[in-house]
Amino acid sequence: MASESADRGKGRVLVVDDDVDLLSLLEAGLEQGGYEVEVCGSAERALELLEISPFDVVVTDINLPGMSGLDFCSRVVSERSSSSLAVLVMTAFSSIKSAVAALRAGAYDYLMKPLDVDALVHRLDRIGREQDTQREVRRLREIVAQERGFEGLLGTSAPMQKLYDLVARAAETDASVLVTGESGTGKELVARALHRRSVRASGPFVPVNCSAIPDQLLESELFGHAQGAFTDARRARSGLFVEATGGTLFLDEIGEIPMLVQPKLLRALEERRVRAVGADKEVDVDVRLVAATNRDLETGVEDGSFREDLFFRVNVIHIHVPPLRARGGDVLLLAQSFLERYAARFGKEVVGLSPGAAERLMAYDWPGNVRELRNCLERAVALGRGRDIQIEDLPERVRTHSRTQLVVGSDDPSELAELAEIERRYILHVMEVVGGNKSLAAKTLGLDRKTLYRKLERYAKADAS
Repeated sequence: MASESADRGKGRVLVVDDDVDLLSLLEAGLEQGGYEVEVCGSAERALELLEISPFDVVVTDINLPGMSGLDFCSRVVSERSSSSLAVLVMTAFSSIKSAVAALRAGAYDYLMKPLDVDALVHRLDRIGREQDTQREVRRLREIVAQERGFEGLLGTSAPMQKLYDLVARAAETDASVLVTGESGTGKELVARALHRRSVRASGPFVPVNCSAIPDQLLESELFGHAQGAFTDARRARSGLFVEATGGTLFLDEIGEIPMLVQPKLLRALEERRVRAVGADKEVDVDVRLVAATNRDLETGVEDGSFREDLFFRVNVIHIHVPPLRARGGDVLLLAQSFLERYAARFGKEVVGLSPGAAERLMAYDWPGNVRELRNCLERAVALGRGRDIQIEDLPERVRTHSRTQLVVGSDDPSELAELAEIERRYILHVMEVVGGNKSLAAKTLGLDRKTLYRKLERYAKADAS
């Protein structure tokens, strides 16, 4: 919770009470808990101290000499509404109505006397985590407002910085690029970034999802067909290779291309010429190929479903897009961006995330990656009623998710996980560390690639269900 001006400890706490013994007790206990503490006996003196130096939390009694604790609370909250300063009100049971009034005036919470110092430290720790989240949300909101990004990609984490550098260097060449990553990570955005950064930026960007086109039509879609080449070919069609000439052809889910089409694709890439279905002559083409897949093409080569020579042709440069769970604070950055997009679309006055909602987003594993996060924020904005997204606005799976800590040797059952879950998380962690290189991951894990591929497929299906 350390304030931005504090140099040590968890943060700075100002305690206001006219009971000297209680002040001494709280000062000693909070300092032992890691906080820097200032104490005073009146609201007037507390206001002076707040003007002199910053504090993270004010703990004040309701009954004070001179200005009451309730008036003090109201003034502090109103004068510092733009800061993250939290006010805790101390009250005896008989003055509970005043404590409720303080909450209405903006106090963070109230504490019942006699105080339990350990409980107060725990409460301050929780406030600190929320304040850290609030500061991070404000920082990310500023980043989004400044439209700081990389060719449509948004993220400031180390994995994304590494990705940006690789995309920038790959864009300077005309070599084929294979983009890998889990479903929903933004592989097409990477392909578009490569196109916009390349010398072909003024040419067309032609995307095609190979898994969405029936096998018998894919050859015609890629290379074109002559009039009368087959029953429904009432007129000639040039094909996507010709359409992409001078620009970039993006083959998404390239691992789904049938074996009968793969030799023709390889020849088109090597000779830069294509022959339409039913045509007599070849046509020159000039395209830069970017392909993407969430499959393991090396395993496809081993089992005979993907040609080895085609694999080497498309995999000149390999770019792996990290999963969202490996991108840390990018979750909140992306969430703020989606929030603003959908607030404008739905005409809502939603401006940010509550600390509780932000914590839930950070705790979730995001098996559907950025696509799932986008859908989550669209729903939250559509259903939300306030200026900030609250926990109850999030989908149930996000609200109730608990990231189990894999603590070795813990005596707390809540910190333990099933062996299969430990294996899953470790395998996914190794995949992140090796940048999606399944061969290296299999070697690191002591598995053959087929076994690793089967496990990853099983995890993907379980996440999607």
